[in-house]
Formats: sequence, C-alpha cells, structure tokens
Amino acid sequence: MELERNELMGGAVVELLLASPPANIVTEKAIVELTAALRDLENQKAVKLVIIAGKGDHFSYGASVEEHQKPKVDWMLPKFHQLISTILELPIPTLARVSGRCFGGGFEVAMACSLMMVDETVSAGIPEVKLGVFPPVAAALLGALIPANRAAELILTGRNCDAAELSKLGLANEVAPKGKLFEVVMAFVEKNVLPQSASSLRHANRAARLGLVKRYRELIPALEKQYLVELMATRDANEGIAAFIAKRRPSWSNE
Repeated sequence: MELERNELMGGAVVELLLASPPANIVTEKAIVELTAALRDLENQKAVKLVIIAGKGDHFSYGASVEEHQKPKVDWMLPKFHQLISTILELPIPTLARVSGRCFGGGFEVAMACSLMMVDETVSAGIPEVKLGVFPPVAAALLGALIPANRAAELILTGRNCDAAELSKLGLANEVAPKGKLFEVVMAFVEKNVLPQSASSLRHANRAARLGLVKRYRELIPALEKQYLVELMATRDANEGIAAFIAKRRPSWSNE
C-alpha cells in the first residue's frame, strides 16, 4: 500500500496520506489507490472534508520519472489525469496539507484540491521543463488559479516557490509555522468546516469548482495528446528523462 487513510474529528474528516516516505512518489500504484479511495468517499454522507497530505516531512517529490518513459507513460499519464479529474469533481471539499518538497505531479495534486495550506518548510514547483517535458495538469489549471503570466513563468522556468510566494500568488490559503501545520489545519476545520452541513458543503464545493472543472475537461484531452503524441516523439523529451534517471546532465539537440 502506498496510501494511508485516517479518520479525524469523529469521521467528519478523512485524511489520505501518500505513504512512501521520504519522497512519497506519485507512482502508478499510488495513483490507482488514491483514485479508488476518493471514489469510495463519495457516498459517505457524513464526511465534510478530505485532507490529502504526505507522510513524513514532505508532501511529494513528484510523479515517478521512470514511469514517464515510453511505453509506460502511455498508460500512466491518462491514469494520473483521471486522478486529477476525480479530485476536481469530488463533491466533498478537499484540502492539501503541504510541507517540505512538493514538486511536479505532487504539486499538481495539491493545486487540484479545493484548498491548500502550507508551512514554512514548503518548496513547490513544476520542474518538468528541466527534464525536457511539460506539466499538462498545471498547463490546464494554473492559469485559472493565478495570473496567466505567472503561470507561464512557473511552467517555462521550472523554478521553485517558497511559502511566502505561494501565499502571495494565492495558491496557499494559509501559511503555518514549521511543525504547526497539522494544528493550524485542524483549528481551521473545527472553526470553519465542522459547523456546516455536509450536504451543503458538497453543493457549495461543486458550485465553487464548476468553472475549474469545465476548464480541465476542455483542455486536458488536447494537452494529453500533445504530450503523448507530439512531445514524446522528440529526442529531447526522451533525453531529458533518460538523463534524470542516469543522474547526468541532459545533452539537448533542440529536436
């Protein structure tokens, strides 16, 4: 198992932990387990919030680079995109509790949640361009969450953001001191989530996310096709992934 499930606050809150520390890599197995766990929660009427977090000091180093190689990527990427769709369309509000490293596919999971809370240790980014590829989910979502030019900057540079920048961009709803994130999240939940009707929260969450869901549904098929058919036919995309796995600098041919 690469996922742990915990019930908090009398079962009103369910915590799903990526549980392969320290890296908590978003592997195909983790994708399947997280998708199944989220779908299992849909009919549990008393659940008011789902928290997604990483076990240990880090949220996630990102998706498995090995699984981005041909031919694995052909079946892995659609499964990951379905996971993001499941998060976006889940009626129950979701909250990403993010500490430490939160990169690539891990950051895309976090940005797909209804809310994101971080602590001062966070370093988040989408470094795919450094591997010769691009992040389809971030390309679909990020421009709706932050100004388009800032989204383009993060996608094109692959640079990391600290807690202050995530807050300034509006991606982080709250920043907690180091070691205090769990307590801050629980205090927020107790004050703002528990008093509400679970049914009403689901309706409010669906309403709040309708535009983002529509955008994702419209964009992700074309982005997935661009990645699998066009990008993965280039030499540099395959070279970047191979170089990362071999722990060497990539040799770009610009083709």
